[in-house]
Amino acid sequence: MAFEGFELSQVDVGETDLRVRHGGSGPPLILLHGYPQTHMMWGRVADALARDFTVIAPDLRGYGKSGKPQTTADHEPYSKSAMARDIVALGRHFGFDRFNLAGHDRGARVAYRLALDHPQSVERLCVLDVVPTNEMYETADAKFALGTWTWFFLPQPAPVPERMLGADPDWSIWRDGAVGAGFMQPDAMADYMEATRDPATLHAMCEDYRAGVSIDWPRDAADKGKIKITAPLLALWGQRGAVASRFDVLEVWRAWADDVRGFAIPDCGHFIPEEQPAETVKALRAFFAPG
Repeated sequence: MAFEGFELSQVDVGETDLRVRHGGSGPPLILLHGYPQTHMMWGRVADALARDFTVIAPDLRGYGKSGKPQTTADHEPYSKSAMARDIVALGRHFGFDRFNLAGHDRGARVAYRLALDHPQSVERLCVLDVVPTNEMYETADAKFALGTWTWFFLPQPAPVPERMLGADPDWSIWRDGAVGAGFMQPDAMADYMEATRDPATLHAMCEDYRAGVSIDWPRDAADKGKIKITAPLLALWGQRGAVASRFDVLEVWRAWADDVRGFAIPDCGHFIPEEQPAETVKALRAFFAPG
């Protein structure tokens, strides 16, 4: 059973509230999920990590059963800086002003933005299967647009993507459970599908991507070469994933952080913690271990 001995709670972080599982003991390690998932994506690695760390795994604002702040014309409530503020407040709720941080997909975008906006809060940072948002858009070509359609469809003006996805979210997002069927746990998939059947969640996910285009991309572009992540950074990526096919991942991150290391996870696509949980635990434990 995933998350054995973990507590599930709803935590007020000021601007909204987050559904959170936490457990274990030791140095704090906050785990951030990506689109279109919830904190349940960490279920195959959380128990092992909790032997060494106090593991805190929230649903990001807008996702799962976390709060869904009112949207605005500029999409700021769903910017990665806004989501990062939630995570800083979440750490403080559990008594940690400084913590280790790992994020996958959209959660990794929140994580690296947090490290830029709140460097005093991050001990060490791991980003899974991403490069910064501006790097994604500024190098986009037809192959990327066709293969990674969410980056271009979800930011379209409301309510076009919401209505189209909402007509049959089980199929349009999850292909009626076929996506990840070989490695996603049934209880995790049930949680993901329950979330994406909620029109408010679909809208929030689209707002996440709209903020990506309107706020996160320009903010990254403005910051590149001017500020750097000071925490040690570990980049992991799937050997068979789209990021590996398009980027020299370490070279990209060296423009963004002073101390970068990392490697590809063999025989792995995008969903690293679910596809290769043992390799994920090994890499995170080695990187975040005290000393």
